Amino acid sequence: MSSGTANGSSMELGECIQNTGFHEDDKTEDAVGGDEENRTSTVRMSPGREEDTYTQIKPYAGMPKEVLLLYSVQARYRLPREILFWLTIVCTLALVALTITVIVMSPRCLSWWQSSPVYQIYPRSFKDSDSDGIGDLKGILDKLDHFQYLNIKAIWISPFYKSPMKDFGYDVEDFRDIDPLFGSMQDFDDLLAAMHDKGLKLIMDFIPNHTSDTHQWFNLSSSGHAQYKDYYIWANCNTTHAPNNWVSVFGNSSWTYVEERQQCYYHQFLKEQPDLNFRNPHVRREMTVRYCSCTHAQYVADLKTCSELWRLEIVRFWLEKGVDGFRMDAVKHILEAKHLRDEPQVDPQQDPDTIDTEFELHHDYTTTQLGLHDILQAWRGEMDVYSREPGRYRFMVAESYDYEETDKTMMYYGTPHVKESDFPFNFYLMDLPTNLTGTGAQGLVNLWMANMPVGKWPNWVVGNHDKPRISSSVGQEYIKVINMLLLTLPGTPTTYYGEEIGMVNINVTIDEIQDPFGKFNPNASRDPQRSPMQWSDGPNAGFSDANHTWLPLHPHHTTVNVEAQQKDSGSVLSQYRALSLLRQTQLPLHRGWMCYIWSDADVFAFLREIDGLDKAFLVVLNFGADSVINLSAITELPEQLTLHMSTNQENYGMPVIKSSIATARGEGLLLEYSTHMRFNPGHASQCFVSEKACYLGALDILYKC
Repeated sequence: MSSGTANGSSMELGECIQNTGFHEDDKTEDAVGGDEENRTSTVRMSPGREEDTYTQIKPYAGMPKEVLLLYSVQARYRLPREILFWLTIVCTLALVALTITVIVMSPRCLSWWQSSPVYQIYPRSFKDSDSDGIGDLKGILDKLDHFQYLNIKAIWISPFYKSPMKDFGYDVEDFRDIDPLFGSMQDFDDLLAAMHDKGLKLIMDFIPNHTSDTHQWFNLSSSGHAQYKDYYIWANCNTTHAPNNWVSVFGNSSWTYVEERQQCYYHQFLKEQPDLNFRNPHVRREMTVRYCSCTHAQYVADLKTCSELWRLEIVRFWLEKGVDGFRMDAVKHILEAKHLRDEPQVDPQQDPDTIDTEFELHHDYTTTQLGLHDILQAWRGEMDVYSREPGRYRFMVAESYDYEETDKTMMYYGTPHVKESDFPFNFYLMDLPTNLTGTGAQGLVNLWMANMPVGKWPNWVVGNHDKPRISSSVGQEYIKVINMLLLTLPGTPTTYYGEEIGMVNINVTIDEIQDPFGKFNPNASRDPQRSPMQWSDGPNAGFSDANHTWLPLHPHHTTVNVEAQQKDSGSVLSQYRALSLLRQTQLPLHRGWMCYIWSDADVFAFLREIDGLDKAFLVVLNFGADSVINLSAITELPEQLTLHMSTNQENYGMPVIKSSIATARGEGLLLEYSTHMRFNPGHASQCFVSEKACYLGALDILYKC
């Protein structure tokens, strides 16, 4: 037993433990220090008691394990620990549950091809960098800032493959090379890298239906080489009698005799564009799997050795380079019926010998044949492999002019179980010139929306390199309202170069015609809509420093050009840019409902709204004469709306009464309003949505609903 004293009170420890590592220090200062420590470490006992019972020392920093265990089991220490532990578990589970809920309930983010307009470049006519009068890849590189100005992220460039240019690049001699007219492969790589650095996406033309007659495959096929004999469609014939009555898109028979083979080959376009035989598995392999790089001489010398020299197939070749998508050209023509029977005449009474245009036959055997969609789905599958990298989705759009056969066009979306193209091009708005009324415009929009498979993404096109410019077809006074239509409808708009400034067709004399179709039929020439881009009022409109451009410039380029319109807030270009920015930033325009509410001889009007968001838009478009419409019957609209934008640039921000909405000829209004009432729940037949989502204002998020 031992005892100690502190401040006159005694305390006896019941037992002690000897510390063998302790060595007493006789130094005075240590004794003093130790005495002080003892005084501070002891517990004052109750005075007047000779022997007090030990009542435990309070916890202190650095206490030994034995003391820690002594206190840890006490309720006042154990309960807070357990409460904190279970609170941590509950919070963790709640956070996990919230994360899963957010993931499950969040709508799919729109991809780059959905959130941006697509801009088509015809490379011959966009920008010339080497002063030869013809646009090129370096010229496109020089003008990338134009797309950032317009808030456009997706750029489709028409063909620039190596080609004899019988159809300006759509007759391909080598699918893996750049035509020197447009530059080099290094120029392409530089362009693609620069585009990606600026957040831009590049869509290429892929031309699977045919090649040039100068392509290596056709040369081998014409000579009867065993490997390539059936790479193209050959039939027995002679110089005077074709195998059947099939007619080329460009007119006249689609068969051409080759003396070397004593047979005719089939071409749905020019005779310099022979159709590939996609019923031959080797052709599918060349286009979809692998490609042999041997020359004709190598095949003749050593076919076995050559068969081992493989390169990436065409689609993979460009995907490996980083191309972001493909426009699949003329897909409905890829397969033909094997039996080669005559196609039925539109007019059974017509003399068969006088048939020389595609519109005089029903194309039952030369378009949209069984097996076509299997081929497209295989290409889609290949592109999906390259889409696995986050942010690198590879886009696919199909081009097919099916005219009134809308059901055939919709098949290119694929099925609920098998994906095909992201969308087929929608060409129905190209018929606006013959349907230039409010009711006509709604009818063309509804033709697509009512037939589109549920949940698919729409798109809109009013012009391209094959059709006259919309400004020329309907009149320049309507270009602003048409651009407003494109940029406020749900889906992806496609803009042909120059439409953003209101370019019109040029006049081309017979001597100036470059288009092969125009040489066959001058009235059908496509040259007028392919004139050089108008950048400024300088020489050659800033397109080229050459003395002569490949096509003439329009005389009005001195006033209708990018440079001048950038300075004018009311110009076609400025309003296009404003709408493009608005489309991206406003949820109802970005991915909301579209509901028809009015159409008559002059006006087409529709709503854009999203569930859960009070803000919505009313779009009023005038395609006829001056008009005043009364929307009082639309109870979901408030009595007063705010004019957000007018194509006439007047009264911005001014209130508009719904009972009297006035528009001038060719005017478009974008009216903003706020309401808790939604139009779409009670008018299902008038409303459409593709990527449905609802807005939760409390958290400022979108969720599935």
